[in-house]
Amino acid sequence: MSSPLQRAVGDTKRALSASSSSSAGLPFDDRDSNHTSEGNGDSLLADEGSDFEDSLNRNVKKRAAKRPPKTTPVAKHPKKGYRVVHRHSRKKSEPPANDLFNAVKAAKSDMQDSGDYPLTAPGPSWKKFQGSFCEFVRTLVCQCQYSLLYDGFPMDNLISLLTGLSDSQVRAFRHTSTLAAMKLMTSLVKVALQLSLHQDNNQRQYEAERNKGPGQRAPERLESLLEKRKELQEHQEEIEGMMNALFRGVFVHRYRDVLPEIRAICIEEIGCWMQSYSTSFLTDSYLKYIGWTLHDKHREVRLKCVKALKGLYGNRDLTARLELFTSRFKDRMVSMVMDREYDVAVEAVRLLILILKNMEGVLTDADCESVYPVVYASNRGLASAAGEFLYWKLFYPECEIRMMGGRERRQSPGAQRTFFQLLLSFFVESELHDHAAYLVDSLWDCAGAQLKDWESLTSLLLEKDQNLGDVQESTLIEILVSSARQASEGHPPVGRVTGRKGLTSKERKTQADDRVKLTEHLIPLLPQLLAKFSADAEKVTPLLQLLSCFDLHIYCTGRLEKHLELFLQQLQEVVVKHAEPAVLEAGAHALYLLCNPEFTFFSRADFARSQLVDLLTDRFQQELEELLQSSFLDEDEVYNLAATLKRLSAFYNAHDLTRWELYEPCCQLLQKAVDTGEVPHQVILPALTLVYFSILWTLTHISKSDASQKQLSSLRDRMVAFCELCQSCLSDVDTEVQEQAFVLLSDLLLIFSPQMIVGGRDFLRPLVFFPEATLQSELASFLMDHVFIQPGDLGSGDSQEDHLQIERLHQRRRLLAGFCKLLLYGVLEMDAASDVFKHYNKFYNDYGDIIKETLTRARQIDRSHCSRILLLSLKQLYTELLQEHGPQGLNELPAFIEMRDLARRFALSFGPQQLQNRDLVVMLHKEGIKFSLSELPPADSSNQPPNLAFLELLSEFSPRLFHQDKQLLLSYLEKCLQHVSQAPGRPWGPVTTYCHSLNPVENTAETSPQVLPSSKRRRVEGPAKPNREDVSSSQEESLQLNSILPTPTLTSTAVKSRQPLWGLKEMEEEDGSELDFAQGLSLMEEDEEEELEIQDESIEERQDTDMQASSYSSPSERGLDLLDSTELDIEDF
Repeated sequence: MSSPLQRAVGDTKRALSASSSSSAGLPFDDRDSNHTSEGNGDSLLADEGSDFEDSLNRNVKKRAAKRPPKTTPVAKHPKKGYRVVHRHSRKKSEPPANDLFNAVKAAKSDMQDSGDYPLTAPGPSWKKFQGSFCEFVRTLVCQCQYSLLYDGFPMDNLISLLTGLSDSQVRAFRHTSTLAAMKLMTSLVKVALQLSLHQDNNQRQYEAERNKGPGQRAPERLESLLEKRKELQEHQEEIEGMMNALFRGVFVHRYRDVLPEIRAICIEEIGCWMQSYSTSFLTDSYLKYIGWTLHDKHREVRLKCVKALKGLYGNRDLTARLELFTSRFKDRMVSMVMDREYDVAVEAVRLLILILKNMEGVLTDADCESVYPVVYASNRGLASAAGEFLYWKLFYPECEIRMMGGRERRQSPGAQRTFFQLLLSFFVESELHDHAAYLVDSLWDCAGAQLKDWESLTSLLLEKDQNLGDVQESTLIEILVSSARQASEGHPPVGRVTGRKGLTSKERKTQADDRVKLTEHLIPLLPQLLAKFSADAEKVTPLLQLLSCFDLHIYCTGRLEKHLELFLQQLQEVVVKHAEPAVLEAGAHALYLLCNPEFTFFSRADFARSQLVDLLTDRFQQELEELLQSSFLDEDEVYNLAATLKRLSAFYNAHDLTRWELYEPCCQLLQKAVDTGEVPHQVILPALTLVYFSILWTLTHISKSDASQKQLSSLRDRMVAFCELCQSCLSDVDTEVQEQAFVLLSDLLLIFSPQMIVGGRDFLRPLVFFPEATLQSELASFLMDHVFIQPGDLGSGDSQEDHLQIERLHQRRRLLAGFCKLLLYGVLEMDAASDVFKHYNKFYNDYGDIIKETLTRARQIDRSHCSRILLLSLKQLYTELLQEHGPQGLNELPAFIEMRDLARRFALSFGPQQLQNRDLVVMLHKEGIKFSLSELPPADSSNQPPNLAFLELLSEFSPRLFHQDKQLLLSYLEKCLQHVSQAPGRPWGPVTTYCHSLNPVENTAETSPQVLPSSKRRRVEGPAKPNREDVSSSQEESLQLNSILPTPTLTSTAVKSRQPLWGLKEMEEEDGSELDFAQGLSLMEEDEEEELEIQDESIEERQDTDMQASSYSSPSERGLDLLDSTELDIEDF
């Protein structure tokens, strides 16, 4: 496999094999150090049209004239005889200077033809190229460090070649040579470090030998040590000269390169230099480059900066040299905690942890308070890092775990109490979040041992003389439940993202052990906790949820049945005492877990359940008789009946209560509510739910076995009767009753839809139910009255009011989703979807995702029918607006402009499949033209038809048409208009607008080279010209581009000369603003914007690869700071 770079390397080798001494005359000394940022090294940004061969030619001539006669190109103090040998070698081989340039030119030409090069080329053969290439450079220096490295010839040529190539405009040259130069520099740093160690050893040996007595001292040994020291010093100076040449010739210019990969390489390597050779490189003059690059716009560069700093701050011996840098860039490092890239933010938090550990007092309280809110971040990696920071800042100094014998000693109870008190104080006083589960999850990785100390938690809760407030008790209970759930399940809280797919075998074993430990400890204590907090619904709910974290087999294996009896007693008391939905749901679920036939204690749990349901049923029967016999109930009686119904409803949801026969009494109650209206809504709501669950449990029994025809008929009658009751409740005066009836009715209709016979259940066909037209219309009317209403504005300052509005919005979204499911599953007529689609644009922020998904699914079911529904939606909106305002000035109303936006969204929903949608779009246009001319004005009137403005809505679909179809539609429109009387010379505006949208000129952007710069012209014209004359898809993309980019040259009103339709030409001259308005409307759709962004990025990438001269030609652009930050002068340090 031969790549352009391989061919270039081959040519370069042939050129170097002849001789390379001409390139060896490129000195890299310190004479240009004060002008590095302005001189030759910045030719990438400063030299217009320059390239490697030109700059190298100039450098050879310029530097050769200034070269001192007795100095090496790199070393400051050459060895004796070194210059003589070098001079003779130059006389022996004097190559033609053009061979190297010709090789580079050939490689440059190949790189222009191919955009890929080994460092970026795809395919498995290039995946490990970069690592192998870097290993080659390291091995080269390692093998040459005792011989060729100090000869002055090969290293000078190599450094000259890499420095020149790194200054090239060809990305492949610049990227590859910069990587090689930085890895070469890293290897030289390691050699310099070894030389420094050898010098120290030599100095110690010399001092030891000199301190010996006159009789023991060896003069020859001293002389050899002096010679060795001199040689080491010369080698050190030569290495430093090479490093100085690479740093000032490559790094100083490439750390600000336009390519982020090159900048990342530079920052990564300078971090390695500072860590390995801190004596020379860990100074403020080098640290400033990392500080400046912390503001880089690209994620990879910022990440390399933070990782480099982590290596420095992680070494306590180096932190003393970082004080000035820390004071200058601390604010930036703290602010990177909120970086938009999660991995950068995670590394920034870990960097602050190292600063917190190794530099005491540097981070102020204000700095730490910037990190604390991150413990509640949605990304678990970031939250865990912030939790570790919180642990080291607040908890570790007070609750340090000492190590003894290599193992962790168990903490004292006092230390654990201190830990939980600090945790409570932080959560309650910070007021950053309402749920402690997220805080527990953030601290789990670093403080899991403390959080799993359930003995200390329960002792704090059960302590009689505790000084905990109500909020602190609730928080401590939530911490207990969260830690138990985290230990037993291993899942993060809802909404927190984790990248892990599963647990390892070791983690599963730990999880099982923690579950057993948790169960054994809490089974005896859970009844006590319930007894203490049974009066508080907020506290008893999470305690009941603890049962889902237990290994319930321990009730049997551990002989803990007596504690099960105590728990069942407390559960019954809690259920009888409370009527809150959360408490009842938690209690029903806990009892459901215990009533598993697999457990040996199932009979006890089932008996407790029967006893509880019997108690609730008897109460319900007594209270129901009082309600049916009397016409008035006081508040206490209403509350008791509603509470009993709520308890039964909660348990009916989790348990089969069919044998208690609650359907008939509940139906009597609902029938009385419908007939008389005397039943309070607090009673109606749970009664509706009870009947609903009764029908579902009956269906479950029938589905499991072959049911008789009588059973099917009985269930169908019950279902139909309940649907009629719900339909009657849709007109109830109470909003909650209406919404509850709508939700239950939509779910029931969906369950008994034709989908229920799928999967071999054809015997359920008699249960399939289709709603009548009256019920369908009532459901649609309910949707209009309760869902598509204007809500209040959020952010008014009242948090409670905002919370209520958000809850109401969630309820409305639930109602809309239920209606849309009925549409998609064929329960309702699909034409009813027009009532939903016509609100797509107006309620996009609230229901846009639901409506868009419904539209997508409807198109998958029937594309043609979906297109007709879209047109029907526009017709309905237009008719409503016409009836309200009349035909005069209709297209100038704000509501009409919103309709145009809606039509634009509908047009974008067809997607890029132009050929697949061709017939549908043409059909839509024809039906729209018929509708616009369906009502004609009187014969003696010159007024336009009342529906004619509908053509302006149709114009939004014109970009989806082929060129041939546009011509046919123009002829069709002209034929239709022949039957309409119109005053001559007075064309109608909607007709003109629609004709413009069908005009082929609309698909062509006529630009003027004098007005539009070349770079902008490339961006508009695209990467390549079309190969065919008639490419309708590219014309449509050009039209979309015209509407998005409001460039003056793209909104030209120039029209090719053709026969005008109904005075089109005159209208063009008189009212051009209308055309500009039609062209200038923006296509506000996310996929279109992403398409344009991808186009822009691909064009910029192609320009960089192909070496567009305009990228480097503008002096103002050359001076831009790519890091988006103010540079820090060396004097600031």
